[in-house]
Amino acid sequence: MYRFLLSLRWAVIVLVAAVLVPTMIKLGFWQYHRHEARVARNDLVARNLGSEPVAFDSLSAPGWSVPTGQVWRTVTASGHYDTGHEVVIRGRTEPGGSTIGYFVVTPLVLADGKGSVLVNRGWVESAADAASLPDVPAPPAGEVTVTGRLRADETYASLGVKNRGGLPERMFKVINTAEQAKYAGTTVLGGYLELSSSQPAAGPSPEPLAEPGHSDIGPHMAYAVQWWLFTALIPVGLVVMARREAGQDATGRAAPADGLVGATG
Repeated sequence: MYRFLLSLRWAVIVLVAAVLVPTMIKLGFWQYHRHEARVARNDLVARNLGSEPVAFDSLSAPGWSVPTGQVWRTVTASGHYDTGHEVVIRGRTEPGGSTIGYFVVTPLVLADGKGSVLVNRGWVESAADAASLPDVPAPPAGEVTVTGRLRADETYASLGVKNRGGLPERMFKVINTAEQAKYAGTTVLGGYLELSSSQPAAGPSPEPLAEPGHSDIGPHMAYAVQWWLFTALIPVGLVVMARREAGQDATGRAAPADGLVGATG
């Protein structure tokens, strides 16, 4: 009844199934690992955002790279803004929107003399043309204490942008302390501070950046379960196909026999 399983057609079907099963299992685990990474990232963000503030310069130093475990940690810094070396970062999206504009990055010269901290003060809209600097509200004058989120230096490679140069004065594409130290000719501590509050409070200021979301786990776990369900359906489908074909063969053999009996009668 099942001799058809030895046919070339069924050999191809079984071979395709044998390839699909491990492939789908791997795709399921790929999505599962993405789910785990998303959950770990959310936990890290929530933990660091809720951490007690620490002084920026107690963590950082010139040339320091922010470890993954320290990103989004709450940090503070005290000093005065160096508006003479304030820059804007091109091609940045409005918080919660889709309008392209600039981030405003102003060095904060630390009161303890250890150097400067780059402070991302927020977002402003573009000027009339790409070669003109946007209107940027001035930061508070005099001594200030800022609080914000610790961020790692950006690089052209990490953002997938090219450094073609030739930008207008005070315009850059990435927030990078080495680049800004060279531009300003000063000592700049590694990493930067994404501003959340300032004392004394600023007046008109760039649009502040929102905290990163850390509650959405995404669809990856659902995708993983789907791939594994598809995997389980493959052998079930093979059995159903085989039984159906066997039934059709049995019906086909019975029909001629019935006809022969009728003719003889």
